Amino acid sequence: MKDEKKLLPEAIPRLLAWYRENRRSMPWRDDPTPYHVWVSEIMLQQTRIEAATPYYLRFIRELPGIRELAAAEDEKLMKLWQGLGYYSRARNLKKAAGVVVRSYGGALPEEAAELKKLPGIGDYTAGAIASIAMGKPEPAVDGNVLRVLSRLFASEEDVLDPAVRKSAADALRAAYPRGRDASDLTQGLMELGEVVCIPNGLPLCENCPLSTLCRAKERGVAEKLPVRSPKKERRVEEKTVLILTDGTRFALSKREERGLLAGLWEFPSLPGRPGEEEILRILREKGVPAEKIVPAGEAKHVFTHVEWHMKNYIVRVATAPEGFRFPDRETLFRDYAVPSAFRRCLEEIRKLPGDLREAQKNEEE
Repeated sequence: MKDEKKLLPEAIPRLLAWYRENRRSMPWRDDPTPYHVWVSEIMLQQTRIEAATPYYLRFIRELPGIRELAAAEDEKLMKLWQGLGYYSRARNLKKAAGVVVRSYGGALPEEAAELKKLPGIGDYTAGAIASIAMGKPEPAVDGNVLRVLSRLFASEEDVLDPAVRKSAADALRAAYPRGRDASDLTQGLMELGEVVCIPNGLPLCENCPLSTLCRAKERGVAEKLPVRSPKKERRVEEKTVLILTDGTRFALSKREERGLLAGLWEFPSLPGRPGEEEILRILREKGVPAEKIVPAGEAKHVFTHVEWHMKNYIVRVATAPEGFRFPDRETLFRDYAVPSAFRRCLEEIRKLPGDLREAQKNEEE
């Protein structure tokens, strides 16, 4: 990205004018307090705007400020986050809120360098909060911004290389304005990458305020950029997930406090794909009074580095087995944060009659 000094001073005023005319209304954008910007940016790291918006609105309604977030019970926090995935984001929000209350009087620090000291806040989020909410001349460089810059400069550098990201941030910082212009430039770059200079297809160059400056458009290579190194293949894990039920209640266990889906509730599972008789035998050997097993479909869930391929079963048990929480259906859906990896199991539970034992008894009669 070697032509930035020539192009950025011309590009920035055009982008600011375009953004102010075309900006979309969003709850955090319409009321950009530091807390609102922080929560929204953490949610949007792995989630589309349309999907994140209802979560954001509910989160802010339940936890309207940093002090409320710092004091939130873990179960409530996880329930508010349920469905967004990457739950470590929520845990880091609460940790950071605690630090802000203890060390900064309950208000987020204004400088990016201080923001980056907080759990879960890296270069991008610090830049977004500092520029959007504080008007500081700090860029927030994410995939959208790297794509815009790569095309603007016709750069063939690998945008997954941390050095390229740093170079882009340094180039922007040298040209960044202050105050409202800083806020609008950060959001304008994001907006341009989301609605005009789009990924996975032809950019909408006819709608772009930077089209006459864009080197990639001039050279006819916009759809080939940015350059990314190939991703590593994800590891596949086969799992057999068991919905243990006595007819009205369902067994849950809590995952360990470290690692994937740390500290969240899940349905018990076995590794691999054992057959139905083997599943019943294993459960009985573990002291689980399993009586009957019924297939409940298959599911796949993709994490960053691993895929779970799951075969699900409903297993009726005579009594509640030890070592599990055993909430009824209403309590399960109301109080327990079960990750979206188990969405198919939750759907199966929703479809079951209110009292499975009574329903099966009626069928038999």
